[in-house]
Amino acid sequence: MSQLRYSKDHEYVRLEGEIGIVGISDHAQSQLGDVVFVELPKVGTPLAQRAEAAVVESVKAASEVYAPVSGEVVAVNDALEGQPNLINEDATGKGWIFRVRLSAPAELDALMDEAAYEEFLKSEA
Repeated sequence: MSQLRYSKDHEYVRLEGEIGIVGISDHAQSQLGDVVFVELPKVGTPLAQRAEAAVVESVKAASEVYAPVSGEVVAVNDALEGQPNLINEDATGKGWIFRVRLSAPAELDALMDEAAYEEFLKSEA
């Protein structure tokens, strides 16, 4: 069973202790097409749930990345600056965007698990 939790905006968060690893879902990256640039948040930035945290630009469009949970940015994936296509290659692995120290862990309860997210995608089609 996956540890990923998803928002309706197609972001995911994977909890590792009190740190959430955040990125966009595999579905979102496939809809965007080839990612050519990622605007990363600054370490130390406080984020509210659903606040804009980053921007992913592809050959098709620019798309905001919203924080699926509230907290403070504690790390960013610097590898994306030189290799934004990591998001296309491994969205939920090497293509993570930032890490956040959760300030309200209960917000995870409002996010979808993988099965619920798959159902959500079917309802959007």
